[in-house]
Amino acid sequence: MTTVLPPLQVGSQVPRLARWPVGLVTAVVATVHLVSGSVGRGYWFDEALMLAIGRHHLDWGSADQPPLAPAIAWLADTVAPGSIAVLRIVPSLATAGAVLVAALIARELGGDRRAQTLTALAQATGLWATLAGHWLTPYTLEPLGWLLIVWLLVRWIRLREDRLLLVIGPVLGLAAQTKFQVILFAAVLLAAVLAIGPRGLLGRPALWVSALVGALIAAPTLIWQAMHGWPQLQMGAVVASEAEALSGGRPGTALGLLWLAGPVGLVLVVAGLVFAVADRRLRPYAFLALTFVALWALFVITAGRPYYLNGLHGALAALGAIGFQHRRETGHRRLSWIVWPGAALSVAAAAAIVPLTAMLSAPGVQNGVIAGVRQAWSALPAEERSRTVVISGSYIWAAYLDTAPPGTELPPVHSGNRSYGYFGPPPDDRDVVIFVGLDPAQLAPVVTGLQLAGTSGSGDTLLPPGAEAGAPVWTGGTAQRPWSEVWPELRTLHVG
Repeated sequence: MTTVLPPLQVGSQVPRLARWPVGLVTAVVATVHLVSGSVGRGYWFDEALMLAIGRHHLDWGSADQPPLAPAIAWLADTVAPGSIAVLRIVPSLATAGAVLVAALIARELGGDRRAQTLTALAQATGLWATLAGHWLTPYTLEPLGWLLIVWLLVRWIRLREDRLLLVIGPVLGLAAQTKFQVILFAAVLLAAVLAIGPRGLLGRPALWVSALVGALIAAPTLIWQAMHGWPQLQMGAVVASEAEALSGGRPGTALGLLWLAGPVGLVLVVAGLVFAVADRRLRPYAFLALTFVALWALFVITAGRPYYLNGLHGALAALGAIGFQHRRETGHRRLSWIVWPGAALSVAAAAAIVPLTAMLSAPGVQNGVIAGVRQAWSALPAEERSRTVVISGSYIWAAYLDTAPPGTELPPVHSGNRSYGYFGPPPDDRDVVIFVGLDPAQLAPVVTGLQLAGTSGSGDTLLPPGAEAGAPVWTGGTAQRPWSEVWPELRTLHVG
C-alpha cells in the first residue's frame, strides 16, 4: 500500500541542510577549480577579452559584454598583475557557490539529505560548469545569479516573507551587469508565474519595488547599449550564424541545452520536468519547468549557445531529486536506481574534463601571435615603428595581443570586431599597418599594400569559426584615409 503526501504548506519546516555532504561537494569544486586555474598557463580567449577590456577599455558596457566580468578582471590584475591564478579566484568561487545554492533550492523544496547531495553533485559535475568553471567569463559567473533568484522565489513561496522579494531585484541587476540573458530569464519566469501561478506573487508591491531597484542597477549598461545603437540586440543573428560550426545548428543546440547538465544532471533535469507536473507536491513550482521549456524552445529557435540554460540546470535537478525522494517515501522505488549510475558517470566525466581545460587555454596560440607581430614589427625600418598600428580581424587576436605578459613591447592594438569596434579608432598618425587575420580585404576601405609575412599560432586550442588557430600576419600596409573617418566601415560583430 502506498501513501500520497500532501503539498508543502506555507510556513512549513524544511529538513536541515546536509552540511557535510553538500559542504564536501562544494569544497571539492572550489578546490579543483582554484587549483586548475592556478596551474593553467594561458588564457581562454573570452577570458583574455575580459582582461583586455578591464586593462584598457573599462566602461559601463561594450558591444556584447556587460561590465562586471571585465571589472573583476581589472581588480584581479591590479592586485596581482599578470597572475592567472588570482584572475580565476572569483569565477572558481562562483562555480562552487552555485553548487551550494542548488542544494539550498533542494532543501527549500523539502529535500532530504540524499536529495540535497544529489542536487549538489549534479550542479558540480555539469559538463560546461566543469570545463569553464574557473575561467573569468560572463557565462561562468551567470549560473550563480540565476540560482540565487530561484532560491529566493522558492523560499518566498514557502515562507511568504516579502523581504526575500526585495533581494531579488539587486541580484537581478547585478546579474544583468554580468550577462544580458538574465533579463530574458526574468521576463519568461514572470510570464510562467502569470500563466500557472503562484499568481499571488505578482500582487506583492515588494516584487515591483525590487524590480525597480534591479532596473536601476542594470541601467548604466543598458544606457551604454542605447547610446551605441544596441549592438547586443544585433548579436542574436551573429550567434545564430555561428551555431552550425560551434554546436551543429539547431539540433545540436537543442541537445546541448540538455546534455551539458552532465549525466546525472540530465537524468534529474528530465525527471524534474516530469515531476513538476506529475507530483502534486511539486506543482506549486511548475513555473520553473515551464520557464525552462519556454527558454529551451526560444534558444533552439534562435540557434543560441548550448550553455544558455546552465543557470537553470541546478533548479530543475532539485525538482527531479525531490520527485525521486517522494517516490521513495510513498513506496515507489523502481526508477530511483537510475540516478546513482548517472552520478558515478558524472564524476568520471568531470574528472576527464578537468585536464582538458588546460589544453583549451594553453598559451601556444597567444605566444604565437605575439611572436609573429613582434617579428613583423622588428623587421620594419626604425622610422616606421613609431607610426605602426596593429589591426586585428578578430577580437580574439586583439585580446591576446592586449594581454601580452607585462613588459612585452608591441605597437598599439585595434580591431573593428565585436567589442573592439566600439573602443575607438587608432590615431590618424598611425599609418603603418600590421594586420592579423585571415582576410586583409577587411581593410580595403583604408589600407593598401598588405603582403603575407607569415602565420603565427598553433592548433592547440578551440576557437570560433573565422578565428582558426593559425593567425596570418600581414605587413607592408599603409593607411590611405584617416582612421577616424573610416572606422564605422570597419566595425563588425562577425568574427573574421
